[in-house]
Amino acid sequence: MKIRMTLLSLFLCGTMAYAQNDPVIMRINGKPVSRSEFEYSFNKNNMDGVLDRKNVKEYVDLFINYKLKVMAAMDAGIDTTMSFKNEFAGYRDQQILPALVTDADLLKEARNIYEMTKEQIGDRGLVNPAHILIMLNQNATKEEQAAAKVRIDSIYNALKKGADFAELATRVSQDPGSASRGGEIGFTRQGVMVKEFEDQMFALKKGELSKPFLSPFGYHIILLKDKKQFEPFEYHREDILKFIEARNLREHIAEQLLTQRVNENPSLNREDLILQALDSLERADHEMKFLIQEYHDGLLLYEISNEKVWNRAAKDTEGLKAFFKKNKKKYAWAEPRFKGIAYRTQQQSDVEAVKKCVKGLPFEKWGEKLASTFNNDSIIRIRVEKGVFDKGRNALVDREIFKQQVEDQPLEGYPYTGVYGKVLKKGPESHEDVRTLVVADYQEFLEQQWVAELRKKYKVEVDQKVLDTVNNH
Repeated sequence: MKIRMTLLSLFLCGTMAYAQNDPVIMRINGKPVSRSEFEYSFNKNNMDGVLDRKNVKEYVDLFINYKLKVMAAMDAGIDTTMSFKNEFAGYRDQQILPALVTDADLLKEARNIYEMTKEQIGDRGLVNPAHILIMLNQNATKEEQAAAKVRIDSIYNALKKGADFAELATRVSQDPGSASRGGEIGFTRQGVMVKEFEDQMFALKKGELSKPFLSPFGYHIILLKDKKQFEPFEYHREDILKFIEARNLREHIAEQLLTQRVNENPSLNREDLILQALDSLERADHEMKFLIQEYHDGLLLYEISNEKVWNRAAKDTEGLKAFFKKNKKKYAWAEPRFKGIAYRTQQQSDVEAVKKCVKGLPFEKWGEKLASTFNNDSIIRIRVEKGVFDKGRNALVDREIFKQQVEDQPLEGYPYTGVYGKVLKKGPESHEDVRTLVVADYQEFLEQQWVAELRKKYKVEVDQKVLDTVNNH
């Protein structure tokens, strides 16, 4: 008991010492934020190469706003939804699982892979055949069979008289996969090739040439380049370990270890073991702790921002209209723009038909009406570009509306052209004319409102003395 109390005292002393070395820099609605967490975020977002680097004083408000939004997301229960839990657990496990695997575990898996490979290879070992193939369809006529046999015999006779196998294979073999390599297939084992080919290649000695033989693919001649037994484990050790890393098999090994531990102790489950591993990992690596926390908070921030700002701004038609009306002067243009369509037709009569088709309709319905009228079957009668055009965007508009001396590149099959719409001299008619800009500005407006509400809702306390020690302790 005394030993246990001593160990507990040592642990508590260590914990207290760390807390003293990592004081609370701020509290958000009573929840403490350590100096090390703030430093991690500040340093990560203001490293060399960042264009809009901030000093500590400038960054504090950004960090507080970030934490306020995360707090709002948690109060809204987003962290309790199944979709959030699953996505966060997936990321968390990606970080934790590889850390569960020791060098001994990797070596054990490498030996397993080696033994399975050795068993597949078997006592016959590995062979490296090169071959020449004259393809022959299994339903070939007698004449085709005879012609193929004559050709393969001719090639065999040339080889027997000293012709270079690789050169001949490159020139006449009908196996595109190996012909470019002089017929060489590479080391292979039993059970990979068709039986006829396998029987021949294992019967040959190194450097020996087979007689022509028939397989389901056609006629072959094999030259056995090499023959060997599978090397010992140590010969392949490093390559197998590289294979494990390249295939991300660490997670697979970790899952096997977790399953084994759960089977050994049924009172535990996979999640218990993951949380234990997470706790150990975070104690040993504070950057990993903050990385996982950052992802957790980032998911919450995305979901709550989507709800409060991004989606809301995009879908709030009345809000967009009101915001545009109030800030219309901001979107005024230095030069006139053309609101309408530039189009090309197959028939001259469609030039005027297009204009009549959309006349009197709201601008946002022009595209749908033109498509249903002119391009509603397999024949595309017209090609249309619709929008608000400034100079330089479309050659037809530049020439016909802005009276620019520009050359329009004709479109094959659509020799007739036209433009239809109106010139807006001072600025956009509605928010739809500059929708992308208005949505972006409206999002910024909504976020400012939201942050102001959060500042009123949640109490923020910053310890200026601790703040002054950031990156200087």
